[in-house]
Amino acid sequence: MEDYHDRLVIATPEGVELALDLAGLGSRFTAGLIDLVIKIVIIAAIEVPAIESGSTVAAIVAIAAPLLIYIGYDVLFETLGGGRTPGKRMTGLRVLSADGGPEDVVSSLIRNVMRLIDGLALLYIPGIVAILVTRRNQRLGDLAAGTIVVRERLGGRRAGERGAPVEFARIELGRPVEPAPDAPAPAEYDLSGLSDAELAAVRSFLDRRYDLDLPARYALAQQLAAALRPKVAGPLEGLDGERLLEAIDRARRR
Repeated sequence: MEDYHDRLVIATPEGVELALDLAGLGSRFTAGLIDLVIKIVIIAAIEVPAIESGSTVAAIVAIAAPLLIYIGYDVLFETLGGGRTPGKRMTGLRVLSADGGPEDVVSSLIRNVMRLIDGLALLYIPGIVAILVTRRNQRLGDLAAGTIVVRERLGGRRAGERGAPVEFARIELGRPVEPAPDAPAPAEYDLSGLSDAELAAVRSFLDRRYDLDLPARYALAQQLAAALRPKVAGPLEGLDGERLLEAIDRARRR
């Protein structure tokens, strides 16, 4: 099944446009099928012993388990996995808020409760139609929760794949990226080609970077650094993305 390659461009507070590749019907169908198979296995593992026991409590569990797992599985994995269920992780997809930030628990709960309307109960027909006709490839649950599903691609590779940029691996640890020991001193940089607005954008990014979703943070750092690199005079070799922005900010504060 062919996938759509729609791209969503979001203007960030830093004045940089963040481009996200929207997931199409093909990849979302594959991810959903993987997750559905896992759900069926979990439900079966609970239902069979419950039915065989014949007790009242077991009967209640047997009735409630399918609904709880059908919804709770996605909420649990999306909340703890940064917007990724096992199926989405295998297909390189991630759920984000409509502004490119991380999905929160409430949004995950809303979008997955809506599966009762646009999901398995109606053979996914409402969800398929919504993905095909909406500008952001959103099913009904996404529209209600204010979420989007994107393809994780960094530097031509999906996040987490072998060969993904080293800087992203450093960012994913959740710690500040420290300058290399041989990084140029701030005094070696000439920032006269940068405007006050551009310097403010660098500071704004560094202040809020840990609040951003990891793919959005990496992409935003790369785009901002690429826009500013030609305007900065000095030894820039070996500084990519976030490290370059940190160096510019150190030079600004010297």
